Parts: sequence; structure tokens; C-alpha cells
Amino acid sequence: MYAIVETGGKQFRVSKGDVIRVEKLTASEGDRIELDRVLMIQNEAETTIGNPYIQGASVQATVAQNGKAPKVVIYKYKSKKNYRKKQGHRQPFTELSIEEILMSGVKSATAAVKEPTEKVSLKSMKKAELIEYAHANGIEIDEKATNAVIIETIEAAIQ
Repeated sequence: MYAIVETGGKQFRVSKGDVIRVEKLTASEGDRIELDRVLMIQNEAETTIGNPYIQGASVQATVAQNGKAPKVVIYKYKSKKNYRKKQGHRQPFTELSIEEILMSGVKSATAAVKEPTEKVSLKSMKKAELIEYAHANGIEIDEKATNAVIIETIEAAIQ
């Protein structure tokens, strides 16, 4: 089982027991945190995809450490101009240990597809959409007819 979570503007694929480095969080070492921006969960039987996030799903993690990444050296140089600039940067990070993936109140991805409950506005459809709608509902129409005739045929078949 794994999940894809979003934190710090980046997405991470996590499983139980993984250790990941994310952008610096305001938690201290040993704190338990909850990552609630879950984009997708894959388990043995099914895949659940959020829109954009899965409601009620979360990933529980423990802060293993806060630290800084190795130094990155930025060196700017312009030839024949006596211009040299050396600069360094160490990006802060938080290391998380993933404890568990929770799916409370989550429905499967197949159950998320609903039948349309509201009436379709046929007059706002283009001719190709009307023909496709008629074929999808098993209504026989003359594809060379005008939009008005196709709409009348569909409405008569629905009633």
C-alpha cells in the first residue's frame, strides 16, 4: 500500500516505514504530524484518486530530524572584468518517518462515478454532441438532419 502526498509544494510517494526529506516544517524532533493533502492511495485491491485531495485520508508521520542539506556553492564570474562572486547555500529540511496511511471514510474510485441526476440541456449542445448523446442512449436518429430535428427526436424518445 502506498500514497502520494503533497507537502512543501512537492509530491512524494510514501509507504509505511519510509523515511523522506521534505521542505522545512515547524515541528520539532519526535513530534507526530499528519499530512492531510493526500492525492492518491493504492492498496492491494483498488486505487483511490482525489479531486484534488482525498477527503478524510491522511498520512501519519514522526519527525526524525530537522537539518540542513550539504552546501551548494554558487560562483559567478565574468572574464576580463575582474568580477567574481562566491556564495553558498544550505537548504533546511525536515526528515519524516512514515508511520501509517489512514483511509477513514474513503469510497473507492469506482464508486465516485455518479449517474447524472440533472436534465441535460440539448439546445446548448453542438450537432456532434447531440449525435453522440443519441447513440449513447440507444436512440436512432438521422445524422444528416438539422439540430432542431435531432433535438425533437431525442426528446420524443426520452418521454
